[in-house]
Amino acid sequence: MSASVLYMSVSLDGFIADPDDYLGGDDGHRLHNWFAPGGQFAELTGPAAELIDEAKACGAVLAGRRTAELMDHWGGDHNGLPIFVPSHRPPGPAARWGYPLVTYVTSGIADAMKQAKAAAGERNVFVIGGYTARRALEAGVLDELQIHQVPVLLGRGRRLFEDLPSQIELDVLRVIDTPEATHIRYRVRR
Repeated sequence: MSASVLYMSVSLDGFIADPDDYLGGDDGHRLHNWFAPGGQFAELTGPAAELIDEAKACGAVLAGRRTAELMDHWGGDHNGLPIFVPSHRPPGPAARWGYPLVTYVTSGIADAMKQAKAAAGERNVFVIGGYTARRALEAGVLDELQIHQVPVLLGRGRRLFEDLPSQIELDVLRVIDTPEATHIRYRVRR
């Protein structure tokens, strides 16, 4: 059975981006340097490569609107995967007419996840975006979290988990420590 999995790099103090939506640090990519130093994808080996391969094995993407628009909807597909964007507003022109693998879902996060899981089949759904992760947790449709905790304190920016309506218990499934990050996989306790 497929799972919905949040994949997110985060600073030790809980930030996923600086106030200007860069991925932290002086080069703007600090949070992703564990797999793309300076914003350039690297040839990975070992555990980091396995983590990236695991994410690439997903069957669909559920991305927050802000994230999707900042990434220009990954040019219309995320490594060939369909992209589902929960939103209260209709998509802009590029997503509406130029990106056939991008679907905006205006009927709520639960319906967006249902559509993404149907598209993914037996494979997992790659979830990305802080706001979307919080809404998916609230709705009970986020199954797991793959957090890449980067050893940096950004001190300010956009937090991953802010203003949750209640406490959410997690079970640790796996911890992989690399020099660039500690990768922790959690299951949301139901």
